[in-house]
Amino acid sequence: MVFLHSLLFSEASLVLRHAEDRKGVTLAPAVAMEEFRKAYVQLCKESGAQPQETVLQQLHELREGPGQSRLDFATQSLSVDTCRVLGKLLQDEILFTEIMLSDCMLNEEGVRHLLNGLCSNTVVKSLDLKGNNLRALGAEALGKLLRQNKSIRSLTLEWNSLGIWEEGFSLFCQGLGANRFLQWLDLRNNQINHQGAGELALALKCNCSLRELDLRWNNIGLLGGRALLSCLHSNKTLRRLELAGNNIPSDILKAVEQAMDHNQDRQTILAENHSRTRVLSKEVFSLKEEKAKQFLDLMDTIDKQREEITRSSRTSAARVGQLQEALNERQSVMNSLKAKLQMTEAALALSEQKVHNLGELLSATKQEQASMTECQLKELRQQKQEASDRETNLLQHLSAANEKNLLLRNQVDELERKCKAQQDQLFQVKQDLTNTTAELKLRVAQAEERLEMEKKRFKQGLEDMESLRLKEVDHMTHHMEASEHSMQERIQRLEATRIGLEEELSRVKAAAFAERGQAEEELIKVRGQARLEEQQRLDHLEEKLRLMTQSRDEAQNYCLQQKQAVGEAQAKVSQMTLQTEGLKRRMEELQQDLSGKEQEKVAEVNKVRVELQEQIGHLQAERTAQEGLKEKIAALERQLKVLSSNHREALLDKESEISTLQEKLRMKEAEISRMREEEAQRASFLQNAIMAYVQGSALGALSPRK
Repeated sequence: MVFLHSLLFSEASLVLRHAEDRKGVTLAPAVAMEEFRKAYVQLCKESGAQPQETVLQQLHELREGPGQSRLDFATQSLSVDTCRVLGKLLQDEILFTEIMLSDCMLNEEGVRHLLNGLCSNTVVKSLDLKGNNLRALGAEALGKLLRQNKSIRSLTLEWNSLGIWEEGFSLFCQGLGANRFLQWLDLRNNQINHQGAGELALALKCNCSLRELDLRWNNIGLLGGRALLSCLHSNKTLRRLELAGNNIPSDILKAVEQAMDHNQDRQTILAENHSRTRVLSKEVFSLKEEKAKQFLDLMDTIDKQREEITRSSRTSAARVGQLQEALNERQSVMNSLKAKLQMTEAALALSEQKVHNLGELLSATKQEQASMTECQLKELRQQKQEASDRETNLLQHLSAANEKNLLLRNQVDELERKCKAQQDQLFQVKQDLTNTTAELKLRVAQAEERLEMEKKRFKQGLEDMESLRLKEVDHMTHHMEASEHSMQERIQRLEATRIGLEEELSRVKAAAFAERGQAEEELIKVRGQARLEEQQRLDHLEEKLRLMTQSRDEAQNYCLQQKQAVGEAQAKVSQMTLQTEGLKRRMEELQQDLSGKEQEKVAEVNKVRVELQEQIGHLQAERTAQEGLKEKIAALERQLKVLSSNHREALLDKESEISTLQEKLRMKEAEISRMREEEAQRASFLQNAIMAYVQGSALGALSPRK
């Protein structure tokens, strides 16, 4: 018989699937409702049962009505055969999301068939079983449904009798405790006493999905109210608990309301924390992307500048070759101009001395910049030490670093522009030299005037360079002071906001401070260790920076020594060669000095960029290390919270078990005393009856009276 039913159900499901897959698309709701009605009729005929006319009429109305995702059999009396067929059809049904079976006068067997069918359903979200007088079998089937079904979110069980039978209601509560998907439960008018409330409390300790529970108009009483209140210490997801009409004292009701308010506040705080973490993660990700883009742009600009420098060096080499050829051809003319060239040599010596003085000024400015960078590094270290306790300052430091990077990049761009302007000036000087060499025979006086003009221009350019450098230094100092002032103001504002938030948190968590004292001590130890580790890392980074600065100074000294050696070698060669070759080489030396200065400027710009990139990398590494430490601290806090919650739950469970055992012992003792009294009364009644019977009979007349 079971095989026949399964075969009929499989044929009906195949009919439905064939009707749905005719054209490779899902059916319309009206067609699916008609197929459901046909499957119901076919299963009824094949199982030997008569289809109910009311059910067919209701299905026809649902097919024509607007709400076709709801199966509404409210106030319809359903037979056991109809419930069996509907349970089989609802096993794989994907059309209905709401099932209304209120006031259907269902039989216990019919309810069991319906609920067994819904155990494997994955679409139904709402189930209404109001006013069906469900009892022991119904409660057992509901417990099985709650353990196996994973889609039902709302369950209405108003006006039933689930609380009368303790074993069935305990099975229902076990299913509720194992469920992880139900969010709304209505148990009004179910004759639930204090023992049933204790079972519900045990279930609520294990349940972590239920949001609203309605227990109005039952018989919970004082003991049941206390049990429910004790379970709310471990349940943090229940937001609404209705207990009106249960003879519960007002203080317990107020405590329950406070617990519900606390759970609601906790949920809102958790939602706000999730939203804030999402916003912060998005901002950090956007900052990382911006840094990556800026780094790529810097690399592109550096590559372009290198290409331009190589091109300019090639063109300058070609032009120098042309100048050498012209000078070789006109050696005779140069012999006549030796005296004038000696005067120009003296002027050039003065200019070289000025250039040397300018180089010293540049080295002094570099040292000032190094000292400024060291001061900035010290300030950054102090800020990092403060940032271990203030998470929000990290983003401000990053923004400040980005602003500094932008300022330094602007300075680099200005230096590059100055280099380009000097290159243009050198190009003009070279053109003037070619013109003077071409017209030396005819316009010697003009050449002297042009040389004097070029000297004036060079002096003016050097003076402009010095004034611009002084202006840039003043601008940098003003900007650094303004940025430091703005950073201090932001830090004060954030500290004020942090103090306000800490006061609010202290008001909220005043009750939990006593229990978390040990946890806070352990956190303080962990934070001290983290600070020590951060201090060690900062010392290590300072040592690395010092080594890098030493290596850079050594490289600069080595370059100066090489330049001095080259100058001495060039001087010796100039003495060995002829005067004409000496003049040529002096001109070449001047050009080489100019190109060397250009290269030094480019090298300084590259060094500044490399140092900026290294600072950015160090900041990112320190930021990642701080994030790792924060994650460790959060993990330790979570472990402490879990341990404390487990300890509390264990204590509450033990207390609830002890109270239930004491209540059971008291009830057993009362029953034993009541049974003894009843037995004594029965014995006395029997004795009186026997005496009355003996006295009323003939034997009583013959027997002597006592």
